[in-house]
Amino acid sequence: MVQIITDSAADLQPQEYEQLGVTCIPLRVAFGDREYLENVELDKERFYELLLGSDEFPKTSQAAPAVLEEILERAKAAGDEAVYITLSSALSGTYQTACMVCEDVDCPGSFIFDGRNATGGQRLLVEYACRLRDEGRDAAGIVAGLESIRDRIELYACVNTLEYLHKGGRISHAVYTLGSLAQIKPIISVDVEGKVALPGKAMGMRKGMDMLCKRLTARKPDGEHPVYVMYTNDRSVAETLAARMESQGLGTVPAERIIQVGAAIGAHIGPGACGIVYVGE
Repeated sequence: MVQIITDSAADLQPQEYEQLGVTCIPLRVAFGDREYLENVELDKERFYELLLGSDEFPKTSQAAPAVLEEILERAKAAGDEAVYITLSSALSGTYQTACMVCEDVDCPGSFIFDGRNATGGQRLLVEYACRLRDEGRDAAGIVAGLESIRDRIELYACVNTLEYLHKGGRISHAVYTLGSLAQIKPIISVDVEGKVALPGKAMGMRKGMDMLCKRLTARKPDGEHPVYVMYTNDRSVAETLAARMESQGLGTVPAERIIQVGAAIGAHIGPGACGIVYVGE
């Protein structure tokens, strides 16, 4: 048997992890002196309540190494293989820490896979890993399959406010002030190295949504994988984007494929954002 492991940056709901048979390691989210385990002590709705109501900028951090060590020790004792799909190594130290833990445990057939992504992109990798597992692939075969799609994942989002990019140190105060006055909505992406990039900007959310739709036209989705629409806090924004996509002949996104972004990315882009993620042809 192959155990699939990930962290809460993949942004599935707890019941979805259970349905897929995935072990999820919760990231830690701190507001000031108060720390929470994501999806255990802090769900997405409560996270955004705190984000909007707190003067403290949240900090996310990886789980204690002992958590993964225990999971891999259990897999080793059961004679199982394991594939751990981590949050991008460019965004967190989770991958590097996991590699050290895996080496210490010496669990044959276990792999630490750098997702080079987050939120919906990481989710796509986790779901594909589960599909390959259910088809009977071993851990090495699953990793090979993940490598075949990782660099084809397209993730773009339109940010509604510059406030959280400013608080997180991603943009200067001058850019924040001028951009806010001009109603600029940055377009962010996760590049092939797993880094957050700012490939464009739009004058208003409507034009931002049009730019996201153009991405789907520029590189069409691979029909073997789902297209997700993402949002932070306000689902109606994502529903508007999904309707816009449909009206432009870009396909219908069912309600279950509209997903909320969690703390790992949501802390930096703030509420009111929307985005798309898919595997390109």
